[in-house]
Amino acid sequence: MTPDAPTFYGWRVVKACLFIAFIAWSFALYGPSVYINTLSETRQWPVGDISTALTFSFLINAVSIGFVGSIIGRYGPQIIMAAGAVMMAAGIVAIGQITQPWQAFIAFPMMGLGWSCLSTIAVSATIAPWFERYQGKAISTALLGASLGGMLGVPITLLLVSWLGFSWAMTTIGIVVVTSVVPISLFVLRRRPEDMGLQADGLPLDDTPTVAANRNWTRSQALNTFALRSTIVTFGIALMVQLGFLSQQVKLLQSFISPTETAITVLFAGALAFLGRVLLSRMADRLSVRLIAAVVLLISAAGLAVAASATSATQLILGTLLFGFNVGNLTTLPALIVRREFGAPSFGKVFGVTGTFMQFISALGPAIFGLLHDRTGDYSLAIALAAVLMVFGAALITAQQWRAPARQS
Repeated sequence: MTPDAPTFYGWRVVKACLFIAFIAWSFALYGPSVYINTLSETRQWPVGDISTALTFSFLINAVSIGFVGSIIGRYGPQIIMAAGAVMMAAGIVAIGQITQPWQAFIAFPMMGLGWSCLSTIAVSATIAPWFERYQGKAISTALLGASLGGMLGVPITLLLVSWLGFSWAMTTIGIVVVTSVVPISLFVLRRRPEDMGLQADGLPLDDTPTVAANRNWTRSQALNTFALRSTIVTFGIALMVQLGFLSQQVKLLQSFISPTETAITVLFAGALAFLGRVLLSRMADRLSVRLIAAVVLLISAAGLAVAASATSATQLILGTLLFGFNVGNLTTLPALIVRREFGAPSFGKVFGVTGTFMQFISALGPAIFGLLHDRTGDYSLAIALAAVLMVFGAALITAQQWRAPARQS
């Protein structure tokens, strides 16, 4: 992937994380839109109730991810990712077996607890020790797997449900998660290059870039910077919008188009997300990540505005595709900002606390979208409010450009 170190083991770690991200995002982030829609239609349960169970799942996720980055930084990713895969699979299988609404508040959080061990924080913390010069490309490349999950997760899940029925489809997904992620976690991933006699980026020791950001930040020191607080608020809100929209997009699209057309639309939205991440991987190490983030947020706001005002299937599909173009980048950019501004030694704990706060905010998304749907009868109000929040985030994330950089504060 880079001419400087074509056989560097760090790129094998990146490829492993790419595949793990594909599995995790397919069935823990994008899959729930199918789970919610299926449970709502087959059980005749209110969308708001099931969506609130998913929000509870993300709150559990928020509590746990604060520890994930630190644990991976200290002990490596092997055991925690393998355990996360087992827990996530158990939750998915349980979702297929629930017969009462209250059971969703057990099954969905079980899935969320497992996903916290495979999420952006886990992937980024796994990769952070391996790269300095190519940090942006490495993390963005690994998270292309998340975009592949956006492309294929919903169509695969819909196909399995139509072939096998909901319960057997969920059991099949659980088996796939365990049998694919556990071996990769245990036998491919490694903690850091030094344990293998290597250096970051695969470069000789005297050629490894040294950066001022190698200060060892504490959590409280990092939280006292405007740089981190602006990142938390901006992307907490952005991911709240994203989780809310993605959790409801199958039901939203099927109010205008058929299940087959819905699957195709989600597939193309995921393809655009993949393209967006490819573009980010090419630009992230050369341009201001905060300015890139502002552009991403504004494009997302435009897509939401189109979807909120849609009066036809064509308009809704256009808005969904425009929003989908930056879905992947909204999860990648916080990690790139923290890694660049606070350095590799502090990345695990700083991004761990960042992810915790972001997740507490973002967890509200599914419940807000679901409850507003039940109150108003459609998603127009929820999506319009989401567009306004994205514009606010674009202004906040660039405010740091006028202040001292975190590494100098």
